[in-house]
Amino acid sequence: MNNGLLTYRRRCEGRTFERVPVSKTGEFIINPVEPHNLPEDITNFLQIEFPPIVVEPGATQTVYLKFPIEMGVFLESAKDIRVLDIFGLGSQKFTLYGSPTDGLIARWYKSEIYPEIPPVEPLREGVMELSIHNAYTEWAEVSYAVFDTTDMKIYYDEIVAISASMKIIARTLAETNFADKPLRPGMAKAIELHVARKIPMIDRGYLMEWGY
Repeated sequence: MNNGLLTYRRRCEGRTFERVPVSKTGEFIINPVEPHNLPEDITNFLQIEFPPIVVEPGATQTVYLKFPIEMGVFLESAKDIRVLDIFGLGSQKFTLYGSPTDGLIARWYKSEIYPEIPPVEPLREGVMELSIHNAYTEWAEVSYAVFDTTDMKIYYDEIVAISASMKIIARTLAETNFADKPLRPGMAKAIELHVARKIPMIDRGYLMEWGY
């Protein structure tokens, strides 16, 4: 309480955020959200770099990676839901994917490759199950994947998790997508930011045109 008013206050890594919600029936919901909001909304894209994987033509391989997470605070009532706050631990790094003239800025994250679900550091990272399929006629070496995070479908329990796929189409061309399914039974689905912000979305995946 602050001067008799219910106050939401968050202190994280030396920064303070405060709001005074006025509601009779609203409740707070905290869950992981798409990692494209900090330090501000610079880009919707996430590039995960990992040790090279060499995939033969026609083969499919499922691996586990780590990815950065952010936490969203929502204020929900019977009639509406609002994004109140978004925060995260650690610093954010960015990179250029593609050419200087036509490329795009992506949040950058480096991960090891894991054969099964790895332990993660809570509030900092989650687990991505990535299925890589080589539909090309030649061997393909993959060392990073780029995703449009507005399509991300996040589930959580003790860990935060997403399921994704990567289809290699040509020598420098691949398509990435997110699957709307939990990594394991019983996980809760996180509120998607575009739903809370009432932004119409079409799940479309992302076509990587500048290599993988």
